[in-house]
Amino acid sequence: MRGLALALSWLTVLPVRTGAPDARTAANAIRWAPLVGALLGAVAGGVLLGLTALGVPALVAGLLAVATGALATRGMHLDGLADTADGLGCYGPPERALAVMRDGGAGPFGVVTLVVAVGVQGAALAVLTTLPPLPVLGAVTLAAAAGRAGFAWICRPGVPAARPGGLGATVAGSQPWWVAVAWWLVLAAAGGALAGVRGIVAVALGAAVVIGLSWHTARRFGGMTGDVLGAASELAATVAMVVLVASPR
Repeated sequence: MRGLALALSWLTVLPVRTGAPDARTAANAIRWAPLVGALLGAVAGGVLLGLTALGVPALVAGLLAVATGALATRGMHLDGLADTADGLGCYGPPERALAVMRDGGAGPFGVVTLVVAVGVQGAALAVLTTLPPLPVLGAVTLAAAAGRAGFAWICRPGVPAARPGGLGATVAGSQPWWVAVAWWLVLAAAGGALAGVRGIVAVALGAAVVIGLSWHTARRFGGMTGDVLGAASELAATVAMVVLVASPR
């Protein structure tokens, strides 16, 4: 259970004490990430339902639910998405891209990417408020878990850390390729039970986005970083939410 405790410590604001992790515990934490994502999704879904029940307009409730998720993760995944967008958007060798990502400030690519991602997530959650409570909770939980399932693919063997130190160097190459595939299959089955073909497609397209992102960032940056993990989480979750609300019910 040390891996789960570390995953909660890394991926949420919960005050979980873990101490300095060893390589095995860090690898286990990545495997627990989708379960932590499901927990965060359930919290965001509960906030969405609660605000809607109080009469808050659907879009406002959706954006506040997204904000709750950001607070619950210290904004870490959104920060990773912005940094990754800025790194991919700049010119020059991998060293230049990594320097831009380390800068700390959000550039134009990062700002636009954040606005679009948060806006799309909030709008998708607003559409979900037209459904009964259980499907709403299920959809938000599924999307959040699908977002974190891609962590294992980013951390598969053959993709080195792009730079020494940090989360990326700790978990790079730590996950057999089948761990991500297994999570995607489990979540696709859950999605099928929840929303039929739409649920399966939501997970599958999220997985495709992660696979493409991993290929491109490994080529552009020379490997993976913790920022890429955050970007994978936000992009896959966003794609899943869009699919869940875009198709006819």
